[in-house]
Amino acid sequence: MFEFLKKQPPQPTDPAATAPASPASRGGLFARLKDRVASGGSRLTQDLASLWPGRKIDAELLDDLETRLLSADVGIPATEQILQTLRQRVARRELNDLDALLAALRAAITDLLTPVARPLIIDRSHQPHVILVVGVNGSGKTTSIGKLAHYLQGQGHSVLLAAGDTFRAAAVEQLQVWGQRNSVPVITQASGADPAAVIFDAFSAARAREINVLIADTAGRLQTQSHLMDELKKIKRVLMRQDALAPHEVLLVLDGSQGQNALSQARLFHEALGVTGLVLTKLDGTAKGGILIAIAKELAIPLRFVGTGESIGDFGEFDVDDFVSHLVSAPHEAKHG
Repeated sequence: MFEFLKKQPPQPTDPAATAPASPASRGGLFARLKDRVASGGSRLTQDLASLWPGRKIDAELLDDLETRLLSADVGIPATEQILQTLRQRVARRELNDLDALLAALRAAITDLLTPVARPLIIDRSHQPHVILVVGVNGSGKTTSIGKLAHYLQGQGHSVLLAAGDTFRAAAVEQLQVWGQRNSVPVITQASGADPAAVIFDAFSAARAREINVLIADTAGRLQTQSHLMDELKKIKRVLMRQDALAPHEVLLVLDGSQGQNALSQARLFHEALGVTGLVLTKLDGTAKGGILIAIAKELAIPLRFVGTGESIGDFGEFDVDDFVSHLVSAPHEAKHG
């Protein structure tokens, strides 16, 4: 598991997880992530030491840093807030060298991310606790559901899955594979069935079996497809007939490699459904981890989980301090880390 995932204890449902990773394997994952997120295409710290050797912090360096933040998909509002903080500290002569500047940058980003790094809490007074999972095609939604089921089992919860993506047989099959892997039941209906009906039946089954958590998959859709967004609203209405507070979590899965498009998706899904939590996937394949900061600044939606690969262990709660330390490496770390 990558280092900015909060570490979870190995779970008996995944025999491979009980085997300790070798130091070389662990180091390789850490180094690859650091290359891609910290000193790679994000360019937050790359070459700063060589471009500004021994110089005091001045307006030209801050302008260069501003460009790097924008290139890393941090977004204009968050970048302006960060740079305002840094410029104020420079004016007060609190930042005299590059190391001090980077420490201040880490602190400013941490301040933006900390309020949204909030774990998912399962309320046992609602049984089942319903998690409605939404997102666009290709975001990693179904895979995230399988990993989330494994994660919740590790916390002692019983789980049931609902195959609400009735338009793609492959989606149902993929969910069933995850169900078999985790020994979790999956409620399905015939291809083309009404997704709301599938999830309604799954809720009834979960309640009858006294299952703690129902995770409902839905068909991937573009945020601009109004008729499909209306379908999600229908699912919410159907669930509310059985529990006035359901779904208790609307979890939006975003592809971290999508950059500013991920922010657009989050904005429109939130407007339509009232998103209560985010899963950001594919952080191992992007150097632009700054999109996390942009979403936190504009929408302040809790970031529940991040995914960094295909393995069941490459998923977990977001660790702000470790992520920021990777995104903003000190010069010697960017070169040698």
